[in-house]
Amino acid sequence: MTDRNSTEYAGWGRALRANGVLARPNTQSEINANAPAIGNRRSYGDAALITGGTAQDLTQLDRIIAFDRTTGLLTVEAGISLGELARVLAPQGWLPAVLPGTGFATVGGAIGMDVHGKNHHHVGSFCQHVTSITLIQGEKTKTITPKSGSIWKATCGGLGQTGIIVQATLQLSQARGDMMLVSEQRATDWDHHIALLDGSDAPYTVGWIDAMATGTSLGRGIVEEGEICRGLKPTARGSKKIPFDAPHLALSSPIVRAFNALYYRRVPKSGRTVVRPINDFFFPLDKIHDWNKLYGRRGFHQFQCVVPLNQSSVLREMMEKVASSGLASPLAVLKRMGAGLNGESAGYMSFPMEGYTLAIDFPNRPAARDLIAKLESLALKANGRIYLAKDALSTGTAIKSMYTDHPKWAAATAKADPHKHLQTDMTRRLDLRT
Repeated sequence: MTDRNSTEYAGWGRALRANGVLARPNTQSEINANAPAIGNRRSYGDAALITGGTAQDLTQLDRIIAFDRTTGLLTVEAGISLGELARVLAPQGWLPAVLPGTGFATVGGAIGMDVHGKNHHHVGSFCQHVTSITLIQGEKTKTITPKSGSIWKATCGGLGQTGIIVQATLQLSQARGDMMLVSEQRATDWDHHIALLDGSDAPYTVGWIDAMATGTSLGRGIVEEGEICRGLKPTARGSKKIPFDAPHLALSSPIVRAFNALYYRRVPKSGRTVVRPINDFFFPLDKIHDWNKLYGRRGFHQFQCVVPLNQSSVLREMMEKVASSGLASPLAVLKRMGAGLNGESAGYMSFPMEGYTLAIDFPNRPAARDLIAKLESLALKANGRIYLAKDALSTGTAIKSMYTDHPKWAAATAKADPHKHLQTDMTRRLDLRT
């Protein structure tokens, strides 16, 4: 083991922090079965924080173990990132079936959060394309599959509480190239935005929404539809880095409002079609390293919820509150989600469900925290749920109401980790392990 000194670290939102030991095993034999595992800490809140204890950063366990180029079955260590897999596999005609908004997410983290992508309406969530998971539980190493019953359902989206995820086998999807053909069109208002999402049959669909627009422009934005293709790669653009915490005014309301107006108008009224590298479509912000520093030292919160299809009016009400508050950032996303494969979720605590999902970033200020509480209350009343990969503010009572299979998850995790060695700041804050 290396790096045994206590240090301060944070999730991606940087609003919550922990002081503890970060251990970095180089091999599976060095893993401590009684310390929670983390990856690249791209969860926004405290899901990957362990205050006063030891967390194990598994990002050095990043090998590709086996790859069947005929069937698309890939076995990897849990610390490898999805961006690295996309880089290696796309030229060979394969991709992970589900890619979230950042390529820095690790396979272990993708399983622990059961991440979703821009194609959930067609293919479901990440764990629905995982065929086996290897866990370290105490002194034992155990491989589970979808036929393993409650332990599988408790592991998929289960916040890493059933054991240390060290390896997984993924069923990849065939890819016809390593480029994306992307059609962009303006959504002029809320109803138009929803109609475009409902009417899309593209393999990948996502909406950017101007969270500052009010009145008749409420809900305006840009809907992108993409499909994988072959093509000439555009001239590569170098990555950028935010070198320091931005000042308080960097994302002030006038600046965000002006940026959003310009961003909306970058797409002509008639729409347009462009070819982009795969990474630019799936991971648009990854080229701006440390972009979370734009929110300053105090960090930021993201609110993300999903509500049933018949509750889109509730999302509209949320947007009205957000737009009138003047607190939102340029980062706001609207997507339609499907029912999942076979019409069910991969895990007891999996976030994805059929409906519309809205995600908006807010600077970490008291007014924003108050607003997020109101948005969460609306989601709960609409029989929706919030995404634990983004949460830093919710309560255990709310989460247990939203995730009705929580008792099943709690029972399975108690059996898998009876001494609660794998608890994190999030599971403690939300009192999930009781």
